[in-house]
Amino acid sequence: MASDRDMDWALLQKARAGDFSAFEALVSRYERRVFGLAHRIVGNGHDAEEVVQQTFLTLLEHLHDFRGDSAFATWLLRIASNHALGLLRREAVRATVTLAEDTRHDGQDDLPFPSFIAEWRETPDQILGRAETARILQQAMNELDEKYRLTFLLRDVEGLSTAETAEVLGITESNVKVRLLRARLMLREKLTRIFGDETRTVPPHRHDDLEKDI
Repeated sequence: MASDRDMDWALLQKARAGDFSAFEALVSRYERRVFGLAHRIVGNGHDAEEVVQQTFLTLLEHLHDFRGDSAFATWLLRIASNHALGLLRREAVRATVTLAEDTRHDGQDDLPFPSFIAEWRETPDQILGRAETARILQQAMNELDEKYRLTFLLRDVEGLSTAETAEVLGITESNVKVRLLRARLMLREKLTRIFGDETRTVPPHRHDDLEKDI
């Protein structure tokens, strides 16, 4: 059976040769995934639909630009991410952010150590089973700085590898690891303030192994 990567390449080659049904097949394969990523970035369905349209228009115009150095999905998600961030900037929904390398702020010495640590009142499985958990998680992610939120979305939600996430964002793999760690630490604290048991708090401490979970 052909792999997803092989199937994408075959469809792309046919689309390049003028087979519009092959292009439509690519759209069908990735439309929901692009919409999901766009919606998490821009925060509403209307703007996410615009991002989807812009992404596939760009794909149609640049079919011959993809060289196959990475997975087609990685290349497509980078296009979608750029359009989504561009829309945010144009509409001033969020402060302008840069995805460029920022070594001054991505060093381990600046990691946000939690100020509120407590055991949770329920197990993670119980929390995930609650109807409002998805809304709470989305709200917590929305409060992250854009570069950390996008790194978390691509790496932990979309399931891209560290290398793929670095390619989408145009940063190094080490930069991805630090941003992801920061995002996880900040999300953990935000969620602990909601789900934590204030009677079972523990003193904040520095992490001895900052990248053990990456």
